[in-house]
Amino acid sequence: MRAIVFEKFGGPEVLRPEETPEPHPGPGQVRVAVRAAGVNPIDWKIRRGWMEQAFPTPLPAVPGTEFAGVVDEVGEGVTDLAVGDEVLGWSATGAYAQYALAKNVTVKPAGLGWAEAAALPVAGETAVRVLDALGVRDGETLLLHGAAGSVGAMAAQLAVARGATVIGTASPAGHAFVRSLGAVPVAYGDGLVARVRAVAPQGVDAVFDTAGKGALPDSIELRGGTTDRVVTIADMAAQELGVTFSSGGTPPEKMRADLAENARLAAAGTLRVQIARTFPLAEAAAAQETSEAGHAKGKLVITP
Repeated sequence: MRAIVFEKFGGPEVLRPEETPEPHPGPGQVRVAVRAAGVNPIDWKIRRGWMEQAFPTPLPAVPGTEFAGVVDEVGEGVTDLAVGDEVLGWSATGAYAQYALAKNVTVKPAGLGWAEAAALPVAGETAVRVLDALGVRDGETLLLHGAAGSVGAMAAQLAVARGATVIGTASPAGHAFVRSLGAVPVAYGDGLVARVRAVAPQGVDAVFDTAGKGALPDSIELRGGTTDRVVTIADMAAQELGVTFSSGGTPPEKMRADLAENARLAAAGTLRVQIARTFPLAEAAAAQETSEAGHAKGKLVITP
């Protein structure tokens, strides 16, 4: 099958197209003919070797953790899916490929496009997990760092749907997009505390950092000096500051249920999935390079 492979850790240049053996599903798995695969920061962090302590990666490896596609083989014990079902979810093997194996999937609503479906699993799970951990609820104010990114855009909309006021940090070029999500945009960087206080004189009840650009000290100040209800998914300084770093742990059944709900909302047009750009499989290195640069407004997707 066609796949993107890397045999050593390094920059995007280590990624190359290759013909590899087709995988076949084991018990509880399905094989999916991939129609689209999402690009996430974890993909290039693994490729660079930065995640070896948390996610040891045997080489050679195929990147990619989320996809949308069509079931074309069913493993032993699978009774709720059949060949021909259109699904989205998380891959057990690399998703930058013609075929991927998976257990955690849900059926794709008919009105949801392939690229939009592939963009939902990681960003949606992360957004719901952190909003739940923060306990964001009706009438509260959430400060959301990186609101124009894929996770940030998802979290902004879901928090607004919960009845929260969302203040989203972004570059000035992203402010119109952040505003379109129902959030109040502010510029990140020096002077952030004053800018946030100007639009939220009542203070902020919780902080969700998706950007990892050194905003945690300002976030703590805006929370009145406490790290309570401050969570990051991107800033490695979290531990030394006493801030919670969230990196997973959602039970599979909840992941699938939340994904099904997010897919339903996206198909209905209630949850907007912003696709910044799509790349053919052969240009996976360019896709990861774009992700690593960090300026995409929305999701990057590969289409095998």
